[in-house]
Amino acid sequence: MAYRTYRSSALGAVEYLIITNLILYIAVSINDNLIQLFGFQPSAFLQQPWTIITSLFIHAPFPSIGHILGNMITLYFFGNFLVGLVRERAFLLVYFLGGIIGNVLYAFVLSPGVPVIGASGAIFAVGGTLAVLRPRWTVYVFPIPVPIPLWVAVIGGFVLTYFAYQVAWQAHLGGLVFGLAIGYIFRRRERRRF
Repeated sequence: MAYRTYRSSALGAVEYLIITNLILYIAVSINDNLIQLFGFQPSAFLQQPWTIITSLFIHAPFPSIGHILGNMITLYFFGNFLVGLVRERAFLLVYFLGGIIGNVLYAFVLSPGVPVIGASGAIFAVGGTLAVLRPRWTVYVFPIPVPIPLWVAVIGGFVLTYFAYQVAWQAHLGGLVFGLAIGYIFRRRERRRF
């Protein structure tokens, strides 16, 4: 007897994003000058406009592995959950617009000469969208040994990163606010269908 699965074994958007991030993490660990080429520096935006997107794929080089590991694990779970709810095209819209809006907010608030790197703004957009669409879902967050509501994990994660050293909380906030707003729009559409 053959069984059909709803998810194919082929790689999806989430997996391609993770692979791209990991490849560029290795490249930056070999040559950290790539941060200047791909990291978003508001003061250099007109000379390097691609950085508003490429910065979403760049993370601090080895041995600072916690940033990329945390981001990619969160992206894997949150990203696949969101794809299951809104499909890949809408997921990619949330991911990239959330990351870009996070970068723009960073540009307005922080020193324009300091580069911002990382996928956190985009991931907070994904998390914010999920927190509105499925606030009561429970998740496990290391090292907390009990499940907590998804919305608590997302908002709590933002609050914790706000106090972290050398973290572009402005990019996180921009992504989160966008994610909450687009999640509200998706939720209204979802209710209309039923």
